[in-house]
Amino acid sequence: MKINFNIVAIASMLLTTGCVSKTQFDSLQGNYNKLQTTNSELATDGAQCKDDLNRANAKIASMQDQITSQQQRLTDLQTTLDKCITSTGQGNASISKLVDELGSSNKYIQELAASKTRSDSMNLAMTKNLTESLTGQELHNVIVKVQQGMVHISVADTMLYQSGTYNISPEAGDVLAKISKIINDNKGFDILVVGNTDSIAVAIPNIRNNWDMSALKASSAVMALQNTYGVDPQRLTAGGRSEYNPAAGNNTPRGRSLNKRTEIIITPRVNQVMDLIEKAPPSDSTKMP
Repeated sequence: MKINFNIVAIASMLLTTGCVSKTQFDSLQGNYNKLQTTNSELATDGAQCKDDLNRANAKIASMQDQITSQQQRLTDLQTTLDKCITSTGQGNASISKLVDELGSSNKYIQELAASKTRSDSMNLAMTKNLTESLTGQELHNVIVKVQQGMVHISVADTMLYQSGTYNISPEAGDVLAKISKIINDNKGFDILVVGNTDSIAVAIPNIRNNWDMSALKASSAVMALQNTYGVDPQRLTAGGRSEYNPAAGNNTPRGRSLNKRTEIIITPRVNQVMDLIEKAPPSDSTKMP
């Protein structure tokens, strides 16, 4: 949808000079109001995206805590089993139960460890493949790294958008094609696209503030990934962080340039994390005396 940001100003001028009717002006005013509503919805969606990502990170951290807890439990159970074997007062039934608990805990630990290893390996492979596909000039504007169990791709505004707008530039085509290939080749991940700005207030008609601008940039990138590069829209989420997620200080031109960026984050699917957590053996199993 192409948005004409000067619609209200033009309509007001034309109405003043008598070139259009009040009905036409009201129609233009209605379009403007719809644009304001769309921008508000994008900002809300961005906040929801942040909440979803935080929940996913919390669940991943919970999985890591369970690995540590289960490893300690396995050590404790093994120690108890050794005592049972050497103790003359321990019955065969209790020993059998301990063996079963050991097997259950050990299997769950192996599944968690294997899942984390697979995820880490895939993240490293995606990072390596994308980095190797970028040209030297592109590497000046694109940062690819693994952070908190996810692949973070940060693209500078100067490469991704037309100057002073949120419209995708023709020069961004090669980079977006390479990023979308990595995304399309790895179906088991979701994609979060987050727009960021510097601290200078936006001065574009019909865009209220940096929240609007960051959300609109993310939305433009998402639509390009979907419509031009065939990324499944069900895997995509767009959000904006305004000026509140800086990569550098805003007191220098270099810092402000680094802060004006769009992050494309390849994340594990939340349902896969939940499936592993739900497989955890009960923590209240009978303990040996």
